[in-house]
Amino acid sequence: MRLGVDLEGKRLLVVGLARTGVVVSLLCAAYGARVTATDEKPESALPEIAAKLRTAGVTLELGAHDPETFVNQDLIIISPGVPAKMPPLQLARNRGIPVWSEIELAWRLMRGKLVAITGSNGKTTTTALVGHILKSARIPVLIGGNIGTPLLARVEASSDSTVTVAEVSSFQLETIEAFRPDVGVLLNLTPDHIDRHGSFEEYTRAKQRLFENMLDRDAAVLNADDPEVARRGPAHGQTFWFSRQKRLAAGTFVRGEQILFRREGTEDVLMQRSDIPLRGEHNLENVLAASTAAILAGAPTGAVAAAVRTFPGVEHRLEYVAEINGVAFYNDSKATNVDATLKAIEAFPGSLFVILGGKDKGSPYAPLREPLHQKAKRVLLIGAAAEKIRQELDGSVAIDDAGTLERAVTMALDEAKPGDTVLLAPACSSFDQFENFEQRGHAFKQIVARLSAESSPENSPSTTRKG
Repeated sequence: MRLGVDLEGKRLLVVGLARTGVVVSLLCAAYGARVTATDEKPESALPEIAAKLRTAGVTLELGAHDPETFVNQDLIIISPGVPAKMPPLQLARNRGIPVWSEIELAWRLMRGKLVAITGSNGKTTTTALVGHILKSARIPVLIGGNIGTPLLARVEASSDSTVTVAEVSSFQLETIEAFRPDVGVLLNLTPDHIDRHGSFEEYTRAKQRLFENMLDRDAAVLNADDPEVARRGPAHGQTFWFSRQKRLAAGTFVRGEQILFRREGTEDVLMQRSDIPLRGEHNLENVLAASTAAILAGAPTGAVAAAVRTFPGVEHRLEYVAEINGVAFYNDSKATNVDATLKAIEAFPGSLFVILGGKDKGSPYAPLREPLHQKAKRVLLIGAAAEKIRQELDGSVAIDDAGTLERAVTMALDEAKPGDTVLLAPACSSFDQFENFEQRGHAFKQIVARLSAESSPENSPSTTRKG
């Protein structure tokens, strides 16, 4: 039984007016809350949002945060991009005012089962694949969270028969209170968001909160091959594992070319490795995790293979874009940390032109040295972190400062030969030159499309680029 929440007449402050903050403001106003929304951006930076919220009866405080507003509320909901430790929030906590992430509120209002997926990498692919397996098994499914649609936006569509699959981030988990998924998945733990959390330990502590309210009937799905995950299991609930390397008593694992699910002494062959259409060993792990979670959420084991075979993959995640004069282009804009970039590089045999850079997140780039030395012909740097990356990779691979994404793609195509691959896998966030990783990925695809058109036989020789 969920705790629920009564919003009628409550003074509720929404902090941050990106996508999540707007959804929270509108829904809570519709539920009868007296909503105030605040953002450091001035109204001139978000005129359409401001007009929409005022029409819904939301009070706006824009251009700065007023501490007095924070201490005169019944409840505060913060957007993922808002630092949980900002001083006005600390003042509110000192007054006993609850400060929640949007997923806490969504969980209290939602009906049906919840599968929540977190980890440093693979969250989006795994979330989408769990949803795809459940849908293929004819189970009513909703998908939301950090994957693109705020979890709260799925509340109205939820019912006792639905399974909601949510990607949840460390930013969202650090301000939960009673949030508790029926199935919680922790994919992996590698350094990420150190600029926000301050240390790897603080980051992992936020991730572990996924399991802190777990009941004995709930299930945790953990990566048996990740030492950081393996030593951070939940105190309560049933534990299932996934592994590429070892046989398991409970969970999903690889044996030869078969993928099996084991529970209570019974083994089921789910599929063959060849059934997986996704590139890279990291995607094998994502399939193992997603299969386990989907089965625990109610999918029959016999439905998994067909669903995996038909899974199209996720945009901006090792996404094949095009081939120009024999040069392949892949968009992995979602590789916003070093470990994700390592996995992207490992998915290719070599002959890579790798585009790195963006806003630094505080993690070292040195782990990229050897893989780039082995597999990359050249690295092209973009964005604010370019100089730091150059210093840490110096001597391991040829490096060019491209500055912008457009110049990086053009430089790569000018030098690449048939059989080479141009890979956007930045190892950084996008917030220096783009609004988000999606915008960066779309920009990459648009540049490639234009260059492809210029290189087509229909164009004159003067506009045809060399291979």
